[in-house]
Amino acid sequence: MIKIGNAPCSWGVEFASDPRNPAWRRVLSDCAQAGYKGIELGPIGFMPEDPAILADALAEHDLTLIGGVVFRPFHDPAAWDDVWDATQRTCNALVAHGAQHLVLIDSISPRRAPTAGRASEAEQMPPAEWASFVDRIRRAAQLGADHGLTVGIHAHAAGFVDFEPELERLLSEIDPDLLKICFDTGHHSYAGFDPISFMRRHIDRISYMHFKDIDPVVKARAVANRTGFYDACGQGIFCNLGKGDVDFVSVRQLLLDAGFAGWCTVEQDCDPAGGTSPIDDARANRDYLSSLGF
Repeated sequence: MIKIGNAPCSWGVEFASDPRNPAWRRVLSDCAQAGYKGIELGPIGFMPEDPAILADALAEHDLTLIGGVVFRPFHDPAAWDDVWDATQRTCNALVAHGAQHLVLIDSISPRRAPTAGRASEAEQMPPAEWASFVDRIRRAAQLGADHGLTVGIHAHAAGFVDFEPELERLLSEIDPDLLKICFDTGHHSYAGFDPISFMRRHIDRISYMHFKDIDPVVKARAVANRTGFYDACGQGIFCNLGKGDVDFVSVRQLLLDAGFAGWCTVEQDCDPAGGTSPIDDARANRDYLSSLGF
């Protein structure tokens, strides 16, 4: 059975310390009111790390904690202590609530930010730097596995795992029993590649899905102008599901044909201080997925 959840980033929550963030209790309430039964943790520290407080709030809104994301600079060896701390804390929080999915994302690098969506121009790591980078991801994945979690790598615009060739290279270098794929439909399109084609080739390794759509007009403008990722989010690059260039009918069929069972999480990254209404977008996205049979 495919279950549909949502995530705090759909309310603009990217960093726990951002003063513009909505209250965590409001995010839980909105998520439930919009028709979802599951939610992600968000960046560690956004929701309470005291298990009793969060457990009571999840129960109040009849929400399951699906998983959590470590969105940190795996590309930066000088930041490893922070990356490792975030990974440990996220694992502990997920285990405390019986969540399943640990998602690893290499966060935005200044070296890659200008070439989001421009695969042919993007800087590549020298071999030794790449090997160390992969080793850091492997160590984080092993920590998640040691906690009994299913670990997935998630490609992200402007990180060093962004474009399809480097995602596939990383996958070839880490044991598939250790590292699965959290596949984000929107980021794959942002990178300039076909999400459906990738899913067909790698469906057996996809353990978790992020449902994201992308406005092709805003995408083309952002790539042409080398717009920063968060500025592009503020410009509405991630539109409501069904309004962009991702073929969710085919996504659903691929998942059904593969016997996929588990959570697919809606993510519509937005500016926390922008003019959008996250609860209305969440409702519209849930209604759209229901219309497809999700």
